[in-house]
Amino acid sequence: MKILDRYITKTLLKYSLSVMVVLVGIFAFFKFLEEVGDIGRSGYTLLDALVYVGLLIPSMTYALSSLIILLGCILGLGHLASNSELIIMRGAGISIMEITKVTLKISFAFIIVMIIFGEFISPLFSDQAKKYRANALGESVISSTQQGFWLRDGSNFIHVDRNIGGTLFNKTTLINLSKSNTLDSVVFSDNAIFDGEKMILQKSNYYGINSDQKFSIIDKKTLQKYATEVTFDKELIKSLKRDPEGFSTWQLFRRVQFLSNNDLSTDIYEVELYQRIMKPLTLIAMIILSIPFVFGSLRDSSLGRKIFTGVVISLFFELSSRMGGMLSLRFDLNHLLSASLPTLVAFIFAIFMLYRVSVR
Repeated sequence: MKILDRYITKTLLKYSLSVMVVLVGIFAFFKFLEEVGDIGRSGYTLLDALVYVGLLIPSMTYALSSLIILLGCILGLGHLASNSELIIMRGAGISIMEITKVTLKISFAFIIVMIIFGEFISPLFSDQAKKYRANALGESVISSTQQGFWLRDGSNFIHVDRNIGGTLFNKTTLINLSKSNTLDSVVFSDNAIFDGEKMILQKSNYYGINSDQKFSIIDKKTLQKYATEVTFDKELIKSLKRDPEGFSTWQLFRRVQFLSNNDLSTDIYEVELYQRIMKPLTLIAMIILSIPFVFGSLRDSSLGRKIFTGVVISLFFELSSRMGGMLSLRFDLNHLLSASLPTLVAFIFAIFMLYRVSVR
């Protein structure tokens, strides 16, 4: 069985990697086409666009991981079926359940690798891509991270720890410089409101710094409100707003916790969190579901049609899980139930189909 396991593993990995190269290449090409319109603006070159798209490849790979694993398994098993190798395995006394176990073992290992890849590597490269593109276009963003961002507004520097909806900033620090580029004042507030023209820091701590004398004098005040006009608009802040898909699972959990503690809406983050948790189970269910179509085709001449049907049905369940999240947001349904119900249905249907094929 070890030799057979290695052979099946080699076949499935070969097709999975082939699918990954093709799919990621297509998505990277269309992403590059989106950047073509910005080439030539503010010194943004063709090389800059290629580097930017290249840095986004890890995030594209993670986003397409479900489709990559699914198509890799189906095409790999379809290749074995078309060469009658699955018939030989069945004739040698190897059951469908044993072949299913080997397939799931390989898929599960690939899923773990992709989860680690998506949780740690993908966010890092995505952040670097945004910074690189902003610098190449000469935008005013100094730094943008998953915890917040830095902005330079004239002679002022602004740090926001959390951006909530583009209008509410959490833990905001405003550093004001004098005309001689020396530190003039520092203002800190737990909450700030941005209306597109000015930023209002609520219950802020104001530190005025007088450096005219031999020693700097710091004057501390507690202000109920501190307002300052800014030159950036909501469009820039919107571009800095990270979508839920850009967070790791742990960061999504922290974001949901933070918003709940502040009596703010957590719906969009909860949906993404539950879908992220259910994603490996959904993928396993789809792989199990695809196997009966491959084995069910062994006595049928239209193998390609059967494999295509398996792909369509499997992708239908993945699409249903995504639609479940959108419907729960639209109709205010239970987010956990909406995320888990399609997976549960897929599991039940897949086990039923696998049982029917295995008892033949």
